Amino acid sequence: MTELPPAADGRHPYDYYYRPGLPLRPPPPRAVPSELWFEPRKALLGPWIDVRREPVDTPRTRLMADHLWQGDEPMDELVAAFRRMGSAGGRRMLNQALEHGIESVDEPLPELVNLFACLDDPPAWYDPDLWEYGRRLWINVSLAGKMAMGVQDFMGTFVGSEVASAVGQTGRFVNDPYRRGLESSVWFRSVTAPRALERWNPIFADTVRVRFMHAQVRAMLRNTWGDEHFARHGNPISNATTMGAAVTFGLTPICFDHVHGRRCSTAQLDAVMHYWGYIAYVFGVAEELIPRSAAEGMEMADYMVATAGIAPQWTATMAGAATRKFSTTTPTGRLQIAATAPLLGALSYYSGPRLVRALLADTPLRAVPLEPWSSLVGAVAATEVRLRAIDDHLPGARGRMIRRARHIDPMWDRNTRLARYLAARAGIRGTPFDHHDASAAGCPV
Repeated sequence: MTELPPAADGRHPYDYYYRPGLPLRPPPPRAVPSELWFEPRKALLGPWIDVRREPVDTPRTRLMADHLWQGDEPMDELVAAFRRMGSAGGRRMLNQALEHGIESVDEPLPELVNLFACLDDPPAWYDPDLWEYGRRLWINVSLAGKMAMGVQDFMGTFVGSEVASAVGQTGRFVNDPYRRGLESSVWFRSVTAPRALERWNPIFADTVRVRFMHAQVRAMLRNTWGDEHFARHGNPISNATTMGAAVTFGLTPICFDHVHGRRCSTAQLDAVMHYWGYIAYVFGVAEELIPRSAAEGMEMADYMVATAGIAPQWTATMAGAATRKFSTTTPTGRLQIAATAPLLGALSYYSGPRLVRALLADTPLRAVPLEPWSSLVGAVAATEVRLRAIDDHLPGARGRMIRRARHIDPMWDRNTRLARYLAARAGIRGTPFDHHDASAAGCPV
């Protein structure tokens, strides 16, 4: 990338929010394809798009590259305004607007009014019936497909350069893992509920609170890391990365089922993309970046995963904290290490052995064999998907799909019950999504 002189106010020349018609910025220097991520990309997206070691250059991927430089404009501006007035007063004002409407706030900040102009008025492309259909389809993927999404999200969080750096810098997975895990589980469970993102649903409010928290962390990281980091890596928790998460969350499970024999139609893929596209909108992704079809989403997922990067220093920190209890110096410790092989084999099946080795490179688990467990997990996963495919063709299949999705995703419900139990043992109850109210001022955690 050609280095440009700083803007007149001292900012990096790419430190701005995109407007239609502007030339697209090149990707930050760190966003280069890595061989680490090629296997999962090829396995899941190969039936639909041309997956190469260096992703194909398209208008969608160029827009993704551009938006690695920017965050969430209305929420970033609100965080800056709240920082000037005080985080406690800002939080009260945001909660008042979420729960009772912007018109109920006395003398609301202009930045808050601007945010709620977007939140209170869904875009013209949003179709609530199509969203509901996509929700049902997403819930009805196989357990193996959901595991594929979970494992690949885990790898992106702990090994992907941008996300691992942001999560590592906040210290939450090291210092407060049970609350962090509970918040993630509760949110994923909640957005699988019918009408979850209708304006006056409490789940809508919590989604905006998570979005606010991300903007607080982004402000803290920009302050902590400085301009030199921005020049190489772009914006932490960028708009493109948020959209990349949505397309991979949405498409990975149904694509996994498809490539293992449970075929899906283009219309079904598009419905699932619509479901996650509107979630991304409420989460603060710029409208021009949100794909209108699964085909566009696949191009974006391919680019985002390909350029996720290599493990930063924070990978070793977080993986080391998670494995610090393992010891190679005693027979019991070595037995405990060997007992992790089935779990690591499962991670290997869903993400590839290279990513597992990158995750564990600086831990006592680095030499644990991944086979035969990886192959065994693969055989079980493929069998489960085939059984679900048979079920799809038996009488009453549509009714079963509707019943499974009547309330909430059963898998995420079980996951959240476990997260609540673990959090309660650590003395943590509730998920107010307010952990970072002091972070935007520069506090590292």
